[in-house]
Amino acid sequence: MTPPQGAAETSDRRRGLGRWHRLPIVLRLVLAVAVTMSLVLSGAAGLVYWRVQQALDEQLDADLATYAHDLRGDLLAGHKLSGPDGSAYQILTPQGRISEASELVRTQLLLSGADIATVAGGTPVRRDIGDLASLDPHTLRLKAQRVRLPGRTVIAVAAVRRGHRDEALRELLAQLAIAMGLTLIAASYVGYRTARAALDPVERYRRRAASLADGTSGVRLPVPEDRDDELTRLGHTLNEMLERLEAAGERERRFLADASHELRTPLSLLRAELDVALHRPRPAAELTNTLRSVDSEVQRLIDLTNALLDLEQLGGTDHLARSPIDLPELITSAVDPYRAAAGEHRTISVDVAPGTVGVDANWIHPAIGNLIDNALRHSHGDIHVTATADEGLLRLTVTDEGPGFPADFLPKAFDRFARAEASRTSPGSGLGLAFVAAVAASHGGAARAENTGQGAAVSVDIPC
Repeated sequence: MTPPQGAAETSDRRRGLGRWHRLPIVLRLVLAVAVTMSLVLSGAAGLVYWRVQQALDEQLDADLATYAHDLRGDLLAGHKLSGPDGSAYQILTPQGRISEASELVRTQLLLSGADIATVAGGTPVRRDIGDLASLDPHTLRLKAQRVRLPGRTVIAVAAVRRGHRDEALRELLAQLAIAMGLTLIAASYVGYRTARAALDPVERYRRRAASLADGTSGVRLPVPEDRDDELTRLGHTLNEMLERLEAAGERERRFLADASHELRTPLSLLRAELDVALHRPRPAAELTNTLRSVDSEVQRLIDLTNALLDLEQLGGTDHLARSPIDLPELITSAVDPYRAAAGEHRTISVDVAPGTVGVDANWIHPAIGNLIDNALRHSHGDIHVTATADEGLLRLTVTDEGPGFPADFLPKAFDRFARAEASRTSPGSGLGLAFVAAVAASHGGAARAENTGQGAAVSVDIPC
């Protein structure tokens, strides 16, 4: 079945556009420059040719009009007919017979039958003999008019040669063609060099970015620092993207390494407990103890997985859900769940300045909880929580009474799975302080740990 004509034309147009868009950008730019310059040059050449042709025709018509007037005057006065160099004349009867003519056109009738009839009726005729492409030097422009003489009527044909005019126009066309060709070549070359100069940095960026496929780290595009054009800004944007991709890849590798490292121990313990339980029949009490041990390890796995996922979520969060919240209410709601865990012999005191802060409470709450939980597990005295908001900065500090941090542990206190030697036998995964540091960093702040002489202190500064 033959498709409709409109559908076929649309399909052809789409195929043409598809072929055009598959061409390299440099070639498309050069072709666009060449086509545009061709149109501009053709228009300019046409205007120049028209103006020169008009000037030459005006001069030729003026010469012809003068000669025709003189020829008519000589006929009326009965003078001998003559003319300037490059002119010719014919005197015809109303029937079209040559009665008198100059040497150049003595045998060639210059008028057609229709022209003779028109002039005999009283209407002058103006026409050209020969065309511009002809190389005949005797091309003419003539004017025929009726002249009434005593006793008879004749047709006077005055003609001037067009050879010089045609030669000048042919020479002009040749000059314009050469000029257009050279200009088009120069414009295409300049367009090509300009396109290459503009796109070469993009190609360098592409080749450099392609090295990421090889797993090369630290790849950055060669962006000049002393420029601020579109390509330079593109390069900076791509470098920022590469940094984010590298950071994301590093987080992924670290997550996998941390997860495999920390999950190996509880999984091995689970497997050992189950192997022992299945090795031979066990009393109900032993099976109950085994199940409790398995439950403890499963809970440890859940807590560890949640902590790792929270850290990864914080590392990938670009925009937190900040909202204004009353500072005393924020701290009190975070501390109250831990008062029961402190027991009767330890207290958790809170000293909070009044004010409102703009933070994400969903992350601040567990961060404060981690600090209090660490203080409860690793110290033996009271715990004091202070919070102030001054000049757009929230400072939150949790201090305890105890041995403090080991000196060699302080530089790595906020690293993942970092645990002091004395605390390795106690519960915990070593992710609590890392989580606090990640919450502070995601808010644009920082965390620090120090010893006060009476115990440990961990502070968090967050712009609010």
